[in-house]
Amino acid sequence: AICVYPLLVEEIRLKLNVPGVSLAAVGAGFPSSQTFLAVKIAECGMLVKKGADEVDVVLSVGRFLAGEYLEVLNELILIREATTGAKLKVILETGLLKSASNIRLASLIAMEAGADFIKTSTGKIPVAATPEAVNVMAKAIRDFYALTGKAVGLKAAGGIVTVEDAVSYYFLINQLLGEEWLNHNRFRIGASRLANNLLSNILAEEVHYF
Repeated sequence: AICVYPLLVEEIRLKLNVPGVSLAAVGAGFPSSQTFLAVKIAECGMLVKKGADEVDVVLSVGRFLAGEYLEVLNELILIREATTGAKLKVILETGLLKSASNIRLASLIAMEAGADFIKTSTGKIPVAATPEAVNVMAKAIRDFYALTGKAVGLKAAGGIVTVEDAVSYYFLINQLLGEEWLNHNRFRIGASRLANNLLSNILAEEVHYF
């Protein structure tokens, strides 16, 4: 997917004509989620109407850390309803959640609310994706799948730069979730700098597209 800001969705929708590439957009007060619920719902709904195939939103980390778990769940349920017809990716901002138990609970809340993907981070804070966080998220996905039969995707994003980093996440997902997760519908890596490095390795020359 190519991910853009809300105001660019309509224009990119007119120009994007690449088979297999989806149009994603960030919404709901990205990147901090610090706006009114009515605004979050309206923005997400507009993104879908303008042509977004996927919508990325950030979990309300402040409310989560305050222990307002039901409120966080209800907010995501309403956002899920507003984005009917599009993939919903919920960014947990794992670098702010601190503990493995918080990351697991946030993962389960997002999945229970109907997220199609759970995502590590926005890349806007110092601590982004880490193998430790992805490990916890993948195990939560595995347990949720065992209980519900719903396969939720995982996106590792933020600070993944080298080919070695990408390979380590690939093998981690393979180990914890299996080969059936190793496709773009269930596992993704988000990092523009990584794309340059991957292409440079494949083509054996310096590539600077992003």
